[in-house]
Amino acid sequence: MLDTLDTMTSHQNTQTMKPATAAKKLGVYLEATPTEFQEGVVSRSELTALQADPPQWLQDLRRDGPHPRPVVASKLGVSIAGLARGGVTEALTTEQIEALKAEGPEWLQKERATQAEVRKEAVRIKEKNAERDDKVDQPRN
Repeated sequence: MLDTLDTMTSHQNTQTMKPATAAKKLGVYLEATPTEFQEGVVSRSELTALQADPPQWLQDLRRDGPHPRPVVASKLGVSIAGLARGGVTEALTTEQIEALKAEGPEWLQKERATQAEVRKEAVRIKEKNAERDDKVDQPRN
């Protein structure tokens, strides 16, 4: 009987993810990570540990780059599509991002203005929807 119970105990599988997924969740450029990271798999507990107490290589990557496009776009205040329209298709370092900001090319100014308009429109729509929801919630006399 005990032998049967031992074989019936559930074995919990550790959830793992591909290095590309883990890099995306960590906000780093996969090709800049250590080889062991790129060639292995990352468990959820390892990812949590990396987020809670990042090793030196992760701290350096987050600070200096190269950064993946979503991070570059965020640091420049533009969309990922805006980066592409501006001709930025590769990962950039923090130094390169700062140089672009200082240079202030026309495409960057235009994309920042576009992004600001998109944000304003999103706020306007959100407020409009909130007003509509408030009217629906009010009792009729």
